[in-house]
Amino acid sequence: MSQLQLDAEALYAELKRGVQGLLAGAPVRLVGVTSGGAWLAERLQRELGLPGEIGVISSAMHRDDFAQRGLSATAEQTRLPFDVNGAHVLIVDDVLYTGRTLRAVINELFDYGRPASVKLAVLVDRGGRELPMAADFAATRLPLPRHQSFELARSPAGTFSFVVEHRQEA
Repeated sequence: MSQLQLDAEALYAELKRGVQGLLAGAPVRLVGVTSGGAWLAERLQRELGLPGEIGVISSAMHRDDFAQRGLSATAEQTRLPFDVNGAHVLIVDDVLYTGRTLRAVINELFDYGRPASVKLAVLVDRGGRELPMAADFAATRLPLPRHQSFELARSPAGTFSFVVEHRQEA
């Protein structure tokens, strides 16, 4: 079996370029999905010199599998340091897969108010959608089989890499 190799730093550079394009026009607030999306949003905010503070949003309270998963004690909670009402929000996430996490995140966002617009930028769109969700920008599209997954990792120096996991098929 071949080893999946992805250069997370090169994909981040592409994401940054795409996000710059999405920022044209009205002021946009970055909101990162815990945890990989929040890491990306923090770095984008800093490197693009955007004013204010990023928001961090958790899907935990609105997940459709909450009864099975519960609430992790280590999960970062939602923190939106701006008024969501009327804001143009750009959600940033590391991997878009089924769309279920994004659905939960949007429900959580609307618990805080009614934004003027919501867009999505992701590092990797891996296909496999179960809900009609799409990214406004994806640094790459990489279909993966269901038994394979990857998640973003961040070094102490702040550089990104991917951790690839292989699950046994049932």
